[in-house]
Amino acid sequence: MKYVSTRGSAPALGFEDVTLAGLASDGGLYVPESWPAFTREDIAAMAGLSYVDTAVAVMRPFIGGALSDEELRELCAAAYGRFSHRAVTPLVQLDHRQWMLELFHGPTLAFKDVALQLLGLLFEKFLSRREDHLTIVGATSGDTGSAAIDAVAGRAKVDIFMLHPDGRVSDVQRRQMTTVLAPNVHNIAIDGSFDDAQALVKAMFNDADFSARFNLSAVNSINWARLMAQVVYYFYAAVRLGAPDRPVAFSVPTGNFGDVFAGYVASKMGLPVARLIVATNVNDILHRALAEGDYSQGTVIPTATPSMDIQVSSNFERLLFDVGGRDGIALAEQMRGFEATKAMRLTNAQREGASALFTSHRVDADRMNLALRWAYEGAGQVIDPHSAVGLAAALAADDLPADVPVVTLATAHAAKFRDAVERAIGLRPGLPSRIGTLFDREESYARLPASFEAVTAYVAERATPRG
Repeated sequence: MKYVSTRGSAPALGFEDVTLAGLASDGGLYVPESWPAFTREDIAAMAGLSYVDTAVAVMRPFIGGALSDEELRELCAAAYGRFSHRAVTPLVQLDHRQWMLELFHGPTLAFKDVALQLLGLLFEKFLSRREDHLTIVGATSGDTGSAAIDAVAGRAKVDIFMLHPDGRVSDVQRRQMTTVLAPNVHNIAIDGSFDDAQALVKAMFNDADFSARFNLSAVNSINWARLMAQVVYYFYAAVRLGAPDRPVAFSVPTGNFGDVFAGYVASKMGLPVARLIVATNVNDILHRALAEGDYSQGTVIPTATPSMDIQVSSNFERLLFDVGGRDGIALAEQMRGFEATKAMRLTNAQREGASALFTSHRVDADRMNLALRWAYEGAGQVIDPHSAVGLAAALAADDLPADVPVVTLATAHAAKFRDAVERAIGLRPGLPSRIGTLFDREESYARLPASFEAVTAYVAERATPRG
């Protein structure tokens, strides 16, 4: 399996090199040269498999010869052995057709753990074969940071620098990052939005002088290996609801488009996905792009769903590449135009290709709160605000056939957003015991302006240069 850049100029790489690189050298994102395909029999054979065995079956084609099946199974068993539920990502029924896929049973209570627990082990495995030291730089709107830090804290040959928007993540999210005092962990609160943080990370990768000094890698969903791991739970859920003999729809609360793009990959592999519902909050660039073809950046509005307070969705580029004919040179020109003007129109091919599988809904605070109450009063489920945005969109999807189940991806534990949940339902969710004394621990992080000079100087002072 070889991987190519969405912008057409970077060399094709194998799985190991793509995992360690993160972003392509031409500024694009890596995708498989072609999508592996499963037969109906292949998917039917997943019935009854454990999550680990499902993961091995789904990820095997993407890994090629980089790992043996035995090595992959060992890594998956180690990654998912830290989850608090034996099913890893259990399904919960809400009514006759609405389901929730709980993705928050990992160590930091968010769906990012599903991929990042594995990614940390992949880094360690691949670096053990080399004399390289890895410098991870990432931006987080709340959950990626804590999951990535948990996955690599204390690991040899890895330093991690995580940027988050100061004051725009929940207290639980911040503390899950800033109370990890391992010597290889560096937290940076920037004076700006998540989009500012994400732009700084991309700028570091694209700066030839800086990237030449350090062996940079990414843990954001720009890293293909992370996205690959998220494909697994679409298969795991759909098979339990009748696939391949029954199509399933998924509603995904979305900011950076990685989680829902994993569902697109599952569909390309042969999973009968009836619909992918993209659920945004009022920061609705993805809704406008899918509904009207208008991908133009607005001002980020802080909300009770901070992980979705994004106006530039990195992974959307992967979809535009695939549905637009896989013309990397044309997409590179399109993306350069967007980066210069902060606006672009999707081509007819891109709009038509996306509309074959995707619909979208913009969910405001009132609809989010109604969905929180609907889940609590009707199904006894206390859900977080992001999952409520996804559920609101699922409940609004009234044009699906009656026999198609709709699965909302529950992306975080309600206790990560206690204030918003309490305002909606009058109940303040408690932190699971496995989180321990989070609010008694010492915090450590730097506050920096959202400038390339300030952030790169901070990283350069603390990172290990390329050998």
